[in-house]
Amino acid sequence: MKSLLTTTLLVLVLANVRLGVSFTVIMSDSGAPSSLVDGPQSGLPTSNNGAWTDAREQEAVYDIMRATGNDWATEIPDVCRGRWHGIECMPDKDNVFHVVSLSFGALSDDTAFPTCDIAQSSISPSITKLPHLRTLFFYRCFTNNPQPIPSFLGQLGSSLQSLVLRENDHVGPIPYELGNLTRLTVLDLYRNNLNGSIPVSLGRIIGLRSLDLSCNRLSGSIPNITFPALSVLNLNQNHLTGPLPNPLFTSNSLIKIDLSRNRISGPIPNLTNLKDLILLDLSYNTLTGPLPQSLQGLESLQALILNGNPSMSTTIPETTFVGLDNLMILGLSNMNLEGPIPASLGQLTTLRVLHLDNNRFNDTIPPSFADLDTLSELRLENNRLAGPVPFKRERVWRMGRKLRLNNNLGLCYDTKSGLGDDLDTLSSAGIGHCETANLGPGVSVQHTSTVGDADHMLKSSTKSGAASLAKRGSISRKMIELIVIFLFVLFLF
Repeated sequence: MKSLLTTTLLVLVLANVRLGVSFTVIMSDSGAPSSLVDGPQSGLPTSNNGAWTDAREQEAVYDIMRATGNDWATEIPDVCRGRWHGIECMPDKDNVFHVVSLSFGALSDDTAFPTCDIAQSSISPSITKLPHLRTLFFYRCFTNNPQPIPSFLGQLGSSLQSLVLRENDHVGPIPYELGNLTRLTVLDLYRNNLNGSIPVSLGRIIGLRSLDLSCNRLSGSIPNITFPALSVLNLNQNHLTGPLPNPLFTSNSLIKIDLSRNRISGPIPNLTNLKDLILLDLSYNTLTGPLPQSLQGLESLQALILNGNPSMSTTIPETTFVGLDNLMILGLSNMNLEGPIPASLGQLTTLRVLHLDNNRFNDTIPPSFADLDTLSELRLENNRLAGPVPFKRERVWRMGRKLRLNNNLGLCYDTKSGLGDDLDTLSSAGIGHCETANLGPGVSVQHTSTVGDADHMLKSSTKSGAASLAKRGSISRKMIELIVIFLFVLFLF
């Protein structure tokens, strides 16, 4: 199961290099035997020809179907024998069929789940009369008839393993009673209009592997609870506040954490246990620095996104990202980071997307960046960088508009590298060629920019260079004074 989740997340990471919202798919593992047929059928295998649906469950299914606008189901004499996509049944030892799965909503063009009458649909209380139900799935079923998540779903605690209520426009708080669903492995309430706090009762679901409460209006702090078996945690796009609770990060099975676009404050907790973590997105919060040194233990990490945490203003030690040899996406935009860019980033040879824009980085672009052969997107705009761009012509051309260097008044390019004024990426950023380069320590690099004013002249990087520049400035001023005097005398005579 972990390998399947890993593959799914990797595909999502690569498909969303713009760092947008992803759709996490959790495959069913209800444990149903292979003899259970998923397609519509007019009969059942020979060994089950004498089996019939439990009468009480049959009436419950009729009620549930009527509540969603699917009255046609009441014409089917036996809902398990004449079944449809969206209902699954299993026989017991007495050869009586029980409903184990119900799904509603047009998930895609390829699915044939019963659709819902979005103006009138509701979840029938008869759902509690299905004591063997393992999976309950509603997708976009109540969008024109907003309603709370019914608390009676908590009565399914003895059997329910997967509860998915996605994009239904559910309103109100998450029912406290959902904490009674202690056999859940998947709880997905993505993109509704839920408010209030996250119930602490959810901490009773110790076997939970995927928790998605993203894209709601949940508020308050994240409860100080832990889920020992959790693999996927998604709370992004809510109004959550307060610090990150340490117990939430103790599950060593976590492979995805997305808490982005909330109002979470405080430092990033210790992440040492998260050896299998693939994606960590804490962007657009109010976290404070410094970056934890425990990042070095995240050997499986492929995406680290911390953009939009301006209170993390700090310098980045060279060793911070050492050992993240599988990292493909690194987002550190809008964080007020300062000082030089760590040259060790050039050792992360799997990097494909690197965002360092809108900070206060100074010094040069590390020459080691020239070794990032897989890099397809680099944002360095709005910093204080200087010196030559370290890339060859082919790399600049390949990244095109995904290479962003503008508003770094000290950058230039060395013509020996094959770069030139005909490259739109450089010319549009106001980057011209370097007049001098690599003249040894103590000598700054000057360049002729397309803007061409004095602010594009680089200062010396050492006291010796500064003194040399000051001396040249003094000579220039004396020359100007002599010329003015000469012209004045010439005018008089």
